[in-house]
This record gives sequence, C-alpha cells and structure tokens, in this order.
Amino acid sequence: MTLATRHLYLARHGAADAFGHLLDTGRRQSELLGARLARLPIDAVWHSPLPRAADTAATLGLALPGIPVAEAPELVDHVPHVPSTPPPAWAGFFDGYADAEAAEGARLADALTARFAHPAETERHEVLVTHAYQVAWLVRHALDAPADRWLAMSCGNTALTVLQFRDGTPPALALYNDMSHLPEELRWTGFGPGTRP
Repeated sequence: MTLATRHLYLARHGAADAFGHLLDTGRRQSELLGARLARLPIDAVWHSPLPRAADTAATLGLALPGIPVAEAPELVDHVPHVPSTPPPAWAGFFDGYADAEAAEGARLADALTARFAHPAETERHEVLVTHAYQVAWLVRHALDAPADRWLAMSCGNTALTVLQFRDGTPPALALYNDMSHLPEELRWTGFGPGTRP
C-alpha cells in the first residue's frame, strides 16, 4: 500500500523593490521557477496576500494553466517567534518588540503550520509562495527543531524548498534553498553581502 504524500513546494517571492513590487529580476526569477514547476503534477498554488508574493504566484500561474492560484492569509510575512534572549546579531532587530506583536506572530505561525504542515488524505502537490521567515519556520517545524532555529535559516528569491508529509513517518526535508533553475546572475538575491558557494 502506498501512503498519500503531501508535497509542499515552498518558494520565497521574486526579488522586489522597497515598496514590495517585483523588479524585472523578480519577474524573470518567477518565470524560471514556473518553468521548473510545470514539470510537476501541481494541484494548487497558494500565496501570501502581499503584492510581491501575489505577483510571483500570478507569474507561476502562467506556466501552470488550469491550476488554481489563490491567496492564503497564513502565508503573510511576519516574525513567527521572538526568542527570550536574541542572539547578539539579532538584538537590534528585536529591540522594543512588543509582547502583543510577538503574540500575534506566534498565532500566525501556529495558523501556518496548522493549515499546511501535515499529511493530506490524498496525494497533493502544492506550491506556497511566501517569505523568507515563513519558509524558515516551516522547515524548522518539519525538523522539530527548537523555535529559535528559524533565525539561522534564510532563502533566496524564488529558491525552492520541498517538504513532504505522510502518515506514520516524520516530515521529510527533500530540498532546501535550491536555485538550480536560475542562472548565476539571478541567484542569491534577497541575501546580504557575502561570499556565496
């Protein structure tokens, strides 16, 4: 007997400007991700409500004719967990972070995993177009890592991460931050400066 598997294809939105709209680079990244996903039996594309994710998902939809593309509010950009003692590199980021903001972030993180991070009754292949923090949180959750571990993960624009969920086995991380569909000049956007492998 073959167990049904829920395949989640996680992608950060394409490169965007300071106002959250896709740059030409981001549109090209999205087109190339769409071409890669077109080889798979995708059932649905879900996206964050924010314009950079919605526009990325719309571009993917052009490569996936007939596949529903819809908003999922759980995919919105947010801080999923505020550590009790932030690492020194993150201290400025969390300085003055209000308890109410932290509680809302935790609520959204719980809603995200409750909706997507579990097996389905039938074989499913779903694309989630979201943001770096949400990809990190879903990976951390799948690996059952401590909550603070999301801080150590990031992903490039339109990089592909694949999680698999099936009954009776732990979630599987099949692929992480894969940019093989992008030419070298379109890789590693969305990161700070530094040496890249």
